[in-house]
Amino acid sequence: MEFAIDWRQRQNKGKEWTSRMPELCRQRLLGYAESFRELSKGFDGEFIGDGLDRMEILEERRLWESRQVMSSSLNAVAQIMTQVAEEVVRYEPFPEKRRKAIAGALRAEGIYIDHLCYLPGEHGRKAVGMTMYTDKKGGQPAEEVADMLSVLLHRQVQLSVTSPYLIDRISRSFVFVEEASYIALTGFARAVKEDETLSGDHYSLIESEKGRMTVLLSDGTGSGERASADSERVLDLMEKMLEAGYSLETAVGMVNTAFFAKGEENGHPTLDICDLDLYQGCCDFCKAGGVTSFVKRGAQVEQVTVENLPLGIFQTVEARKIHKELHSGDYVIMMTDGVLDVLGENGYEEAMAEAIGSLREQNPGEIAERLLEQALCAGGGRIQDDMTILVIGLWENSNLS
Repeated sequence: MEFAIDWRQRQNKGKEWTSRMPELCRQRLLGYAESFRELSKGFDGEFIGDGLDRMEILEERRLWESRQVMSSSLNAVAQIMTQVAEEVVRYEPFPEKRRKAIAGALRAEGIYIDHLCYLPGEHGRKAVGMTMYTDKKGGQPAEEVADMLSVLLHRQVQLSVTSPYLIDRISRSFVFVEEASYIALTGFARAVKEDETLSGDHYSLIESEKGRMTVLLSDGTGSGERASADSERVLDLMEKMLEAGYSLETAVGMVNTAFFAKGEENGHPTLDICDLDLYQGCCDFCKAGGVTSFVKRGAQVEQVTVENLPLGIFQTVEARKIHKELHSGDYVIMMTDGVLDVLGENGYEEAMAEAIGSLREQNPGEIAERLLEQALCAGGGRIQDDMTILVIGLWENSNLS
C-alpha cells in the first residue's frame, strides 16, 4: 500500500480523510469487470438433453458443465475487480506535535519520513502508515523503527508481514500494526505411507497484517506422487487466491471449480482450513472432505465436524464456516484421515478425543508427535496411509501486559 496520497481524490470526513484510486483507472477497472460479467452470460443456460442418445447426453453434459465453470470463474474475477475499484482508503493525519517528535527521533537515526498517517482498522485498532528511506550504507531493519514507535506511541506495534524488511535509499511504504492480543505457536508430525517416498498430505500457514493466521491442510486422493501433486496444487491455488484478496468462501469455490473442470474420477483432494483471528481469540473452521478437528481446553475436548465432500466432485461446494471462541491455553488439532482410520471404523473420533484429553504436553510439536506415536501403536506399527497432524496453540501476548 502506497501513502503518497492523491490529494485531488481525498475527502475530509471530520478527523478522517479518505482517498480512492484516480477516477480514470477506477472507471477502466469497472469497465473490465462489466465486460467479464457480460462474457460470463454467454456461458450461462440450462442443460437440455432432449432427443439425444446416452453418449450424446454425456458429451453435452460435460460441455455444459465446462461452460458453467467458465461462467463462475469470470463472475468471480469481475467481483474482485469491482471491489478493488470501489475500495476507499481511510486514514487520519498525525497530530503535528507527535509527527514532529517521530520525524525528529527517526532523523537522529538517519531515517527520513515522507508521509505519516494513521490507518483506522477494525474494532478501533489503528495501524501506522509511512513512507521512509535512509542514507545509511547497507540500510536499516524496519523492526528497529517498530521498537522506536512502540516507545513513542506508548503501545506495542510491529512491522506488518506485507512490509519490506529493510529500509534503504529508496523511499518505500511501511505499515506498523498493533500487536495482536494472542500469539499462536504451531507444531506438526507426519508419517509417509509405507513403500512410498512422497506424502500425499500437504499443509501451509498464511499470516496476514490483519492479525490472522490461516492454516491449510490437504490430503490428496490415494498416496504417492499423484496424491502429493494434487494436494500441493490445492494449497498453491488457495495461497494465491487469498493473497489476491479473495474471501475464504470464494477461494474454496474457485479451487473446487478448478478440480471439477479437470473431469477426473480420482483427483478429489480434501481441504481443511482453520482461520484464526489473533486479535479476538477465535477461529473459523471450513472443510471440503476434511475429517474431524479438535479443540482442546485442559482435559476437555470438543469435536468440530463439517459434512462436506472433497474438492471437484460437484460443480459447486458449500464452504460453510463453523465459528469457535478460543481461550489462552487452548489447542486446535487438525489431521488427515490416515490418523483417525487406524483407530477403527466405529467411534474413532471419540477415541481420538479421549487420547487428546489425556495429554499433558504443552508444546504443540510435542503434542503432535505424541498423537502420531499413539496412532502408529494403534496401527500395529504399520503405516497404511499418509498421516499428518497439525497442532496450533494459543496464548495471551505477554508483551501487552
